[in-house]
Amino acid sequence: MPRRTFTLSMAAAALPAVRPALAQPAAMPGVTDKEIRIGSTGPLSGPAAAWSAVNKAMRAGFDSVNAAGGINGRQIKFILVDDGYSPPRTVEQTRKLVEVEQVAFVTAQIGSATGMAARKYMNEAKVPQLFMASGADAWLDDIDKFPWTLGSFPLYSDEGRAIGRHLLAVKPGARVGVLYQNDDAGRSFLRGLKEVLGSTKAIVREESYETTDPTVDSQVVSLQSAGADTLVMSANPKSAVQAIRKSQESWRPQLYMTQPTASISQVLMPAGLERSKGAICFNFVKDPSDPVWANDRGVQEFNATMDKHGQGLPRDTLTALGAYLGSCVVQLVRQCGNDLSRENLLKQTMALDLEVPMLLPGLRVKTGPQNRHPLRELRPMQFDGTRWALLDRR
Repeated sequence: MPRRTFTLSMAAAALPAVRPALAQPAAMPGVTDKEIRIGSTGPLSGPAAAWSAVNKAMRAGFDSVNAAGGINGRQIKFILVDDGYSPPRTVEQTRKLVEVEQVAFVTAQIGSATGMAARKYMNEAKVPQLFMASGADAWLDDIDKFPWTLGSFPLYSDEGRAIGRHLLAVKPGARVGVLYQNDDAGRSFLRGLKEVLGSTKAIVREESYETTDPTVDSQVVSLQSAGADTLVMSANPKSAVQAIRKSQESWRPQLYMTQPTASISQVLMPAGLERSKGAICFNFVKDPSDPVWANDRGVQEFNATMDKHGQGLPRDTLTALGAYLGSCVVQLVRQCGNDLSRENLLKQTMALDLEVPMLLPGLRVKTGPQNRHPLRELRPMQFDGTRWALLDRR
């Protein structure tokens, strides 16, 4: 029997499930006849606070679903707590979500190091840790050891390989300086980039930084002094803003940046739109601020949700990520019917085939027994000073 395919909007998810009602299993922590409790951690404070827009956009989407009647008669109670982008705090807050708040599962924890810090606890407790807001390779590499954890973004190594291939196609003589965050995310990205560029000797210098570093100015100066004419960044929003500003003072290299730092409102505007002009990234979600999507149904629904429930959130790629993750969560809950046991939540997570409205055309979320990572494709885009414009694939 072919797998059913869903085209999902947040509002559509509130419709009753088409399957017959099932008898409610006894062991369903975080679930009542009227509510399902879902938890998440994010940097509501600290150096990566801009990324909390992802969690907040998810909450807006859930509020929209609840206003339309919920899912199978249940409201989503979304419990979002601050971890300050600190792994020890993530573990502490995750334990509270499970043991005190009694959530059914935890989702969309922001960050690689933070989510991984909580992974051992979640798997020992056999609580689903789903659709993690990170593309670290370890989500896929360690699936046998941590079966209760699932990623959601394309792998950072995939992103590194994509940028490397693009450089070879459009700028084969590039002298590349790499700035990366010294964590699993940054190292995964660097590994993918070097898989493509390593034998070409295009990379003239690599500089890492810690999330606690006050600035990355010295790293940028070092890359410039190495003779690089291209700056490739895998950074958090604050560090990306600093790097763009510093690099454009007297250097002005070609910029490549990773998807998590492609937000116009949170990164490019603070860094300077003119300074950011010409930057290239690889993305997988629609930018709702881009007029090219003005008549797109998914973006129109997203904007309507933000109007009603967004509480002033920006309309950019960060909040689009939140809409993407929220759509995955909503469909999962809907697909489970009345069996919202943790075991069935995990089982259904491995049987997804979704066309999510905020993904770029042609991209789908797919999982299965041999496909434990929902999304692997990316599209090249270039910032023209106003918007991210899709480029031809290279």
